[in-house]
Amino acid sequence: MHTSICRATALRLAAVALPAIMAIGCAREPPPISFHSQVAPILAKHCVSCHVEGKPGTVASALQLDSYAAVMKGTRFGPVVLPGDPLSSVMIMLVEGRADPRITMPHGGADRLTAAEIQALRDWVQQGAHDN
Repeated sequence: MHTSICRATALRLAAVALPAIMAIGCAREPPPISFHSQVAPILAKHCVSCHVEGKPGTVASALQLDSYAAVMKGTRFGPVVLPGDPLSSVMIMLVEGRADPRITMPHGGADRLTAAEIQALRDWVQQGAHDN
């Protein structure tokens, strides 16, 4: 009798746990993020006014954000995007405010990126930071 109770309990647990485990395993990946149609407009709106040749951001760091090649080149100190690694990518750290508050981007009174814009940048980096 004890064995049949244990078997019945195990079957009930499996019936409850299996759909939950399957749902976790089937979590959707974010849709592909396009540099040209999604990332570049965010950079143009919030960053390019300072990070283009001759402007303060570029003078200070050599970082230009007006093209894919420039973004991937990074600064005189190194890359700002590490494809596949948004946690360690300096660009993401700066817009999220995870670096020194004095260098959170954008500076001054410029409009901060929205949560959706930051997530798009994170997703693009996570997906490999492709020139698409």
